[in-house]
Parts: sequence; C-alpha cells; structure tokens
Amino acid sequence: MAIRMHDLVIFDCDGVLVDSEPLSNQVLVDNLARYGLNLTIEDSMKLFVGGTMIGVRDKARALGAELPTGWVDEVYAETYDRLRLGVQLMPGVADLLAVLESRGLPFCVASNGSPDKMQITLGQNGLWDRFRDVAFSAHVLGTAKPDPTLFLTAADRFNAASPVVIEDSLSGVTAASRAHMRCLAYAPPGGGEQLAAAGGEVFADMAQVPALLGI
Repeated sequence: MAIRMHDLVIFDCDGVLVDSEPLSNQVLVDNLARYGLNLTIEDSMKLFVGGTMIGVRDKARALGAELPTGWVDEVYAETYDRLRLGVQLMPGVADLLAVLESRGLPFCVASNGSPDKMQITLGQNGLWDRFRDVAFSAHVLGTAKPDPTLFLTAADRFNAASPVVIEDSLSGVTAASRAHMRCLAYAPPGGGEQLAAAGGEVFADMAQVPALLGI
C-alpha cells in the first residue's frame, strides 16, 4: 500500500495522548455503584469509552442507575479531582511529538472531553502549552464524536488537505471515517477488531506512527 503524505495529525486526547481512561472509568464505577448500578471497570470501558458524559448518563439510567439531576456536574468534579492526583502520558507520545516537530508536521488535539479536562491532563505532563491553541473540544463546538465536526473543524483551521487522525475508540474511528480522513487506530492491548471494522488502521505502539506516516 502506498504511503499517503499528510499535512496535519489530529490526536484524540484520552487513551491516545494521556492514560486517563482507566482512572476516569474507575471514578464512574465507584460513582454509579452509589446509585445502584454495579459494573466492573472492564464493563465501564466497553460501555462508555469514546462517548460523552451525557451519553454515559443516559446509558447508565437505561441500565437501572437512579441518577439525580446534576449528576453530570457531580461526576465531572469527581473525575477532575482524581485526574489532578496524577495521570501519565501514553508510552511513546513524547517521542512521537518530537518527531512530528522535527519534521515540521503540524498536530492538534480533538476530544469529546472538556477544555478543563484537557488542561488538567495535558498540563501536568508539560503538553498544554503545545496544545492550548490547537485544542478542539466537543464542549465548545456543541457536537461530539461520532459526528465528524470536530475533525473537520480542526482540518479547516489548519487548511489541511490530507489530515490523519489517531484514535482509540469506536466513536472516534467512526467520526474519522465520516470525515473521510485516514485513521490510525491505537490498540495497545492488542485486538482492535471493532476499530478495524470501522475503518481504522490498527497499530499497537506509538513508535510505529512515523513509518505509517511516511516520515
């Protein structure tokens, strides 16, 4: 397969740049248990990763959780408090960003998460200054993945003709497909069959990305 040349790399945040998904989902598990819904962290990851908190609320209620008005704000506050205690970059991200910068290839982040969440997770890892002006949030745009608007907005900002997306969730890969963008689907534990079926090119190590981009 011929390697396509790209003029923008669009990163998802949670699970791609930062290892926040296990922490955030543990908060969900603990919170939902208080409202009568008992899940394992594996259940939570399968049900909720890549979605919005409103979507989490609706799914949890459908599964029997008796969530109060204002639950979304409550769980956001609990999640942010947990993330402030420490979250790591995904392995290889720092090296990958250095390679992109050395090649002059622009990059940005497009997330269903809020700007506050991105500032918390990227800020403690020294990345917020690199992303703050190129951070696209569903909370700001008012539309979330799997809608392609986040990715299309990012590409338009950079006037990019051939962007590539790096995602780890089904909703993110679907959004990239709907935006007619190439998507590298990050699945470090292995597997990734769902992501591949949605159009993602599955890879397991950030060190693979430069070769996949042809740089």
